[in-house]
Amino acid sequence: MTDTRVYPSFARTAARTGGASTRRRAGLMLTGGALFALLLAGCSAGGEPTPTNSAVATSGASADPTTSAEPASSPTPTPEATGAPITQICGDLLTLQDVYDFNPNYGSAPDYSPTADGLAATAATYNGLTCGWSNQTSGELIEVSVVAPNDVLMAALKQQADADSQAVPTYGTPPTVDGFFTYSGGSGQAQVFTGTYWITLSTPAFGEPGDAEGLLSVILAHLG
Repeated sequence: MTDTRVYPSFARTAARTGGASTRRRAGLMLTGGALFALLLAGCSAGGEPTPTNSAVATSGASADPTTSAEPASSPTPTPEATGAPITQICGDLLTLQDVYDFNPNYGSAPDYSPTADGLAATAATYNGLTCGWSNQTSGELIEVSVVAPNDVLMAALKQQADADSQAVPTYGTPPTVDGFFTYSGGSGQAQVFTGTYWITLSTPAFGEPGDAEGLLSVILAHLG
């Protein structure tokens, strides 16, 4: 027969043991639940990162890049046709003796100014030296001009002379000296191109190319 009696001391021990066990299980369950909640919170924070300031700045720089424009190249300007100032004076081109040797009736022309639309007038627009000697009887002029053109002007003047005049090889040896002559409007016009100068002589006294050779050779010798 089974003894169903409960002894007081055993019952108290069992009660204390059972209550402690229950509290430990409850504590374990609470600890496990808190740990699981923390793990879930950690996963949520890692799955949706908050962008930092540097990430925003990088994103903005990529979305709106700054492009530096290439500087536009400037076209090279075309050199202007011009002449350098002449350092010589009229007496350096032809002395009174040179003119007298050409024709004793010629002398200085103090009130000289270049004839309109003539070669000397063109020379004056390019810093040229213009000079005049007058026939003391008839008043006709010998006009002399010298220009020191740059390459652009030299090419243009040569082209014009070639179109308007005939080449004269006896004025000098091409290409060191290129000579031209024409008779137009009652006046003979001689032109000579050297490596440095454009020289012109205009006068009614020149009827043909040979008439200008003597004065031209003197002028070329003086200019060196």
